[in-house]
Amino acid sequence: MPRTLITPPVSEPVTLDEAKAHLKVNIGDEDALITGLITVSRQWAENFMGRAVLSQTWDYFLDGFASDCIELPLPPLISVTSVKYIDNNGATQTLATTEYEVDTAAEPGIVRLGFGKSWPGTRPKANAVIVRFVAGYAGVNSLPGPIKSACLLVIGELYERREHGIIASQVSVVPMSAEYLLWPYRMSML
Repeated sequence: MPRTLITPPVSEPVTLDEAKAHLKVNIGDEDALITGLITVSRQWAENFMGRAVLSQTWDYFLDGFASDCIELPLPPLISVTSVKYIDNNGATQTLATTEYEVDTAAEPGIVRLGFGKSWPGTRPKANAVIVRFVAGYAGVNSLPGPIKSACLLVIGELYERREHGIIASQVSVVPMSAEYLLWPYRMSML
């Protein structure tokens, strides 16, 4: 199912100072490069795990209400902001929060139809339902250490191997140790 990032994380799992200490860089000449590598490492970790690293807002699109629950991608789920749908007349409606329950403890997070409730009818079209949700760890302090460590390993590898002109040598862009650190947090892709 398609999804769109609405609000990216306001911070990264690794600070510039932490990355520079890891890289043993003492000057500011490459701060912009290293800052970019920090973002790339988080995005790689998120893609590898199928999980949001830090708090971010997404829209998740469905063609309709197919079952009694909707599994949301990119755990951990922090909250659901809204459930909107296109009704049979083509008007966009916002579903009342009394019609559904949100399970943030489940991984992936779930929007479940309320007891004794039924989903409204939707116009038969692509993306007739939009669930806006906030996902990710609430802050850097709640982020599991192995995720941060994996990001540092990826930053180190990308910084060290900026050139792709290596001949007669096999180079892995992402160190296997980073993948090993992230495997326990990996989700199946939705």
